[in-house]
Amino acid sequence: MAPTSATPQEAVRPLEVARPLPGSERPAPARGALRRAAAPALAAALSMGAYCLALALYGGYPFGPRSRAVNDLGNQFVPLHARLWDLLHGTADGDLFFNWSSGYGVPFLPDFFGYLTNPFSLLVGLFPRALADLPVFLVTLGCVGLGAASMTVLLGRLRPGSGVLRALLSVGYGLCAWVPADGGADPMWMWGLVALPLTGIAADRCLRRTRWPSGTLLVALAWAGNFYTAAMATLATALVLVVRLLTADRTPWRGRLRALARAVSMALTGILLAAPALTVTFAAARAAQPAPAVSYDGAPPLLAQLTQLLPGDRGQVPAPHLAIGVPGLLLVAAFPFVRAVPPRVRAGWCVLAAAVAVSFVQEPTILLWHGFALPNGSPYRAAFVLSGILVMISWLALAHRPRPRELAAGAALVALLGWLCREQGTAGAWPLAAAGLPALLALCAWAVPGTARTRAAATAALTGTVLLGSAYTVWSVTAARGRIAWFQPKITLSGPSLAAREALRARADWPRTRTDPGPHEFADNDPLLIGGQGGAYYSSFLPAATARTLRGLGAGWYMRGRHTLSFEDPVGRALMGVGSGLDPVPGDRARFVVRTGRPAPLLTVRDVLPRPAGPESVFARQERVLGTAVYEVPRLTPAAGSAARPERGGWRLPGPRGGGADPDGAGTVFTARCTPGSTVVWSAPWFSGEVSGLGARTEGLGRRDVTANPVRVLGPVPADGTVAVRFSGRGPQHVPGRAVGCLSGRRLAAAVDVLRARGPVEFTAGGHRLTARLRPGSRGSAVLALPAVAGWTCAVDGGPPRPPDAFAGLLAVPLGRGAGRLTCSYLPPGLPTGLAASLAAVPALAAAAVRGRRRRPADRAEPPPDPGGKVCS
Repeated sequence: MAPTSATPQEAVRPLEVARPLPGSERPAPARGALRRAAAPALAAALSMGAYCLALALYGGYPFGPRSRAVNDLGNQFVPLHARLWDLLHGTADGDLFFNWSSGYGVPFLPDFFGYLTNPFSLLVGLFPRALADLPVFLVTLGCVGLGAASMTVLLGRLRPGSGVLRALLSVGYGLCAWVPADGGADPMWMWGLVALPLTGIAADRCLRRTRWPSGTLLVALAWAGNFYTAAMATLATALVLVVRLLTADRTPWRGRLRALARAVSMALTGILLAAPALTVTFAAARAAQPAPAVSYDGAPPLLAQLTQLLPGDRGQVPAPHLAIGVPGLLLVAAFPFVRAVPPRVRAGWCVLAAAVAVSFVQEPTILLWHGFALPNGSPYRAAFVLSGILVMISWLALAHRPRPRELAAGAALVALLGWLCREQGTAGAWPLAAAGLPALLALCAWAVPGTARTRAAATAALTGTVLLGSAYTVWSVTAARGRIAWFQPKITLSGPSLAAREALRARADWPRTRTDPGPHEFADNDPLLIGGQGGAYYSSFLPAATARTLRGLGAGWYMRGRHTLSFEDPVGRALMGVGSGLDPVPGDRARFVVRTGRPAPLLTVRDVLPRPAGPESVFARQERVLGTAVYEVPRLTPAAGSAARPERGGWRLPGPRGGGADPDGAGTVFTARCTPGSTVVWSAPWFSGEVSGLGARTEGLGRRDVTANPVRVLGPVPADGTVAVRFSGRGPQHVPGRAVGCLSGRRLAAAVDVLRARGPVEFTAGGHRLTARLRPGSRGSAVLALPAVAGWTCAVDGGPPRPPDAFAGLLAVPLGRGAGRLTCSYLPPGLPTGLAASLAAVPALAAAAVRGRRRRPADRAEPPPDPGGKVCS
């Protein structure tokens, strides 16, 4: 190919093109397009078929009764896809910017970018809402098929060769062990399976000095679909690109540097096009409630890591899940012995695979793979990129037609690996024995010249091996995960939750009052799942301001505040405008009872906003927001049971001997005096154990800073005014000195009447805006039953928009001397910056597209990746 520059000394020669085999001339355009699409289609069909076959054998949804809604899939993804359905059909309380349903009002765009931008998520709009579980399954299935199809294309760019063989090896990537072990339960991560080959194809275009604009769009698509796994895929692609540049034959260093510069510019421009997803989520992550502290326990034993190369279950020790099937493993093991591959190429790819494997089990590089933060969960979420690299290596081995003795050497290594790992707790021995020999024979038949009939038989044997082996990998890993005790499915959208949704809809009165799904949990995101406007919210982007506000006013939380709960006490519900909701039936999470109340309006007007006089109890904070005293908060006196000793701010309970739960429920009984007829509630956020008295038993699950108990109701004060409450702790526990409050129902009703009398004449809340027409003479401050988070601006009587204040964590707007109209709107922080970055990238993309069209066809280079060697056709 002629150099593109005029000076021979500065000529930049593309990487050498491998010579096609005789008879493989370019077919006619229409026929060529069909042939090019056939191999990716085969890979998609086989991988999706094997995945469905495995679930059918396991009895998993949608082919059997076993629910897939375990862990985050049930708690986050099904509810979020139900919310996406509501948005697509115009029935959501809010829009893409703001979610009025969860956390008593929270931003939504970070959740959309973080969890729902996978293009397959849009399928949810084509199904009934009650079947949201099905499109969530299709998200995973679609990514499996598209990932395998895209990898088939990428392998052809690495080295020309048989489309059927590329497709069969790509099935091993689409169903690598990472898919059922990690990715399948988090559909957002599944886009990473697609992002790796997409960014790989884009990098290949940099090597070939062609189609820079389309490569940029591939990068943008990868990052827009899920930036978290796309960052992992981009890093892996960069490493692959470096290896390809270093091992390229007869290419001047100037040409390699220019290819690298093209790749850097392509990546930066593509990422800028997807910038809103990054800037919005980064801003939300900075403002989010911190995740529970995690630490890395160190690298697993080497044999435990090597075991993950074998098909089988999850193993006894957590490690990166890497298996790509028996044929791929045989070829990877044979790769160092394939003499047709130049030594520098073999060395480069082997070093790459080993380096990436080591980086997965070292804390500094684990941080690099995961955005400089240890993940709360599996630290091996990036394992799919190594599976992809192993598939690339297997294709390079097969495309160079390994000799039978070279394949035999690889088979010996695999056999040795299986023998060494025989006691590592996997079920990989028998599938290796069952699939290894047919795969080896089929690969040998392909590697040596033979008749068409021989190759057809080899293809059939290899296809069967790949299909059944991949299905076995998915089945075995899924079955192993199902044996984990805490991997129990949520109810999600079934009979009980659908009945709850209908009960909420029958009492809907938004935005006059809220209809709260309450503490009843079909999933951690009940308001998204079944509707209403509750306090429950589980997200990595839950604002810290929301979590602190709700807990400070008496709501509970899990996961150090990343999962908030609804209020369970009358004052908290009144403050947040909850007019109706659901309460669980003790001991049966599938049943509920409907409750109603008369709350304060969502917007109230206050003459003054009192500041706290000092350290406050939750009862004092509630009274300050309510505007009047409604509690008696008596001092507790130990009266019976285990001896409690005074300590700062309360009492120390010794707990039963030897720790654990109190077997006889003795605990410590505290007594106090209150007005007969008032309602007793208790507040001990970090208490773990049972709290009982006045005919009620309640459970505390508190653990300081991790799990906070809400304010809970015990019962009415008896006629003699004596209150006896028993605290039975799990191990030594702290009980606050003001842990019990006696609520006057009459005073609460009077306080609510005052607030309602000063409520707005008209109040609307839709999309990311709210408007209120106030009563004449309204002055002081308007307080909204809405956690004050960054992004809100409010205007009074058409004045300039200004950021609101906060009152006890709730949004408050100064009204001045008098006001008649209030409008507020929400703009996600980071969105203007992201849109500006995307707009800045558009001219560069357009200029490159125009320049590419003006170039003559003879000027366009088409280099391949690897030099020399025979091509497997």
